[in-house]
Amino acid sequence: MRLSLSVTGSALALVVALGSVTSLIAAPSAQAANLRHHHQPQTTQDDADTAAPAQEETSTAKDSDATQLEPLGNKQDTIIAVINGQPLTQRDVDNRGRLFVLSTGLPLSEDIMQRLRPQIIRQLIDERLRTQEILSRHINVSPEQIAEAISNIERRNGMEPNTLRNRLAQDGVSLTTLIDQIRVQIGWMQVLRQELGAKARMTSLEIAQRQEALSRQQGRPEYLISEIFVPVADPRHSENELKFTETIIQELRRGAPFPIVAAQFSQAQSALDGGSMGWVQEDSLDPEVVAMVRQMPEDAISNPIKVAGGYVIATVLGKRIIGHQPGTLLDARQAFLPFSTPLNPQAPTDQQRQTLEKAVRLTQTAHSCDELAAANKQFGEVRPSNPGELQLERLNPQMQQILSGLPIGRPTRPLVSQEGIDILMVCGKKTKNFADRSPSEIADQLLNERVEQTARQLDRDLHRRAVIDMRVATAP
Repeated sequence: MRLSLSVTGSALALVVALGSVTSLIAAPSAQAANLRHHHQPQTTQDDADTAAPAQEETSTAKDSDATQLEPLGNKQDTIIAVINGQPLTQRDVDNRGRLFVLSTGLPLSEDIMQRLRPQIIRQLIDERLRTQEILSRHINVSPEQIAEAISNIERRNGMEPNTLRNRLAQDGVSLTTLIDQIRVQIGWMQVLRQELGAKARMTSLEIAQRQEALSRQQGRPEYLISEIFVPVADPRHSENELKFTETIIQELRRGAPFPIVAAQFSQAQSALDGGSMGWVQEDSLDPEVVAMVRQMPEDAISNPIKVAGGYVIATVLGKRIIGHQPGTLLDARQAFLPFSTPLNPQAPTDQQRQTLEKAVRLTQTAHSCDELAAANKQFGEVRPSNPGELQLERLNPQMQQILSGLPIGRPTRPLVSQEGIDILMVCGKKTKNFADRSPSEIADQLLNERVEQTARQLDRDLHRRAVIDMRVATAP
């Protein structure tokens, strides 16, 4: 996660059904407009056409229970809490629950949703406080920033303009929910930027000290970890938080995407990157987390890990020895030929047959990466011609087999999926020690640590100063 923010990664996710690994997060509704002594960003008509009104009340004609999507009538207007004079309603909680169901793609029972609701309420309270802090500092998140962020989501997922709005409407979710989420995340990063001030710039001495520390640790393990942090309000009574943590673990083990769940529910600043902490050393982790990840296989989901201040759910995506991780880096290009409808292998359409014929001809005529990139543009550049540098060892086994022996400048055979046909070409390859840290990577790690510490301290301060009137723990 970087402070130079365009809204990134998990923070801007779409639904699993659309093929992304990011998340839809229901952020505070635009009831912040009730704080009349603060400045509220204005939305122009043009921006409203692209991103929906920023001040629109979070609502939809299909508002419903998170699992059944049936109307709840006036129950949704029940006030659950008032945070510094700003109400939190059952509608807000139900919208967040619906987003969880929509973004994970899992059928969740009402029993599970009841177990999630207390933590959803806590999350929404935290977001209300963050929004109020953003407004109190007169931080303006422009409609142009929000519209551009939504456009970026659509481009990254290969969607036409307004596809996201239409898909959310189809599933009974107001686009305003996503708009509010984007606004609070952009605004919160600006708050942290203000808090850090000059501390957001790492000095050459600080980078050199971390490099020296890493050199002393060569031969010791480090881990590529993602986390979900669930804070505990009262350490003497952590039963609700433990139940919530266990419920989340259950859904993760059923297949809920970790980045989406982390983005929605984790209270660590890494939530903005889907829980990703990057490569971390043992002395940067809580001892309880170290004890767990040492014995965890890759991609497993941990049991609840009790740490100071709450619970951690961890998944380990990689393990290596500090200073030693040889691998192969590929520079590749791709051409993607889209299908107009999802492929049924037993009954391909005429358009799909013609697309396959075009793909076969392309594999016979493309002899350079430039030619393949040019062909991708001709087919609409639905996927980027340059997917970025790829580490061979991190690709799935099937793709490793395809690319490992592929000569440079020769296209793969047509790779058919439900959405279309991909053709890849390796433009260059080199070996690299991936355990080497560049100064910029070290600076990023130091900054992440500093941002996390600042965010937690500021969240604690906001809670300490807040007047929070809990009316109803959760509505039936």
